[in-house]
Amino acid sequence: MPTVHIDKVGEMAIIECAGRFVRTEAALKLRDAVTSQTDAHVVTLDLTEMHALGGGGLGMLVLLQRWAQDHDIRFKLFNPSTPVRDKLNHIDFEIATLEQMMTLLSRIDRQYAGALYAGALLESQFPSHQLSQYS
Repeated sequence: MPTVHIDKVGEMAIIECAGRFVRTEAALKLRDAVTSQTDAHVVTLDLTEMHALGGGGLGMLVLLQRWAQDHDIRFKLFNPSTPVRDKLNHIDFEIATLEQMMTLLSRIDRQYAGALYAGALLESQFPSHQLSQYS
């Protein structure tokens, strides 16, 4: 049975897909995972462990690419296996390189680190017991 796992990193969602995406149920599971990411600026499908992609799965990727575009979300595919890449060659998908993924993640890490620093600074100026009275 194919699996889908979602990791949120800042404003980016990384959706790890594992198994064979050749049946309708797998395509629907993928659809639900992607379309639940309405607050993300970037959705990346990690296809490292996807071993097969059927026509329904390929059609779902096209639909999800259009959905992301309609919601102003960048939609990227990452590290497709050879059999999956062969299926993707016929359609124009953005396939992120390892370097691009590392750049995206480091940019998000810097933003996250800045937010943590700002939160720690706020906490040092206003201890949590003072802030809790305003919640």
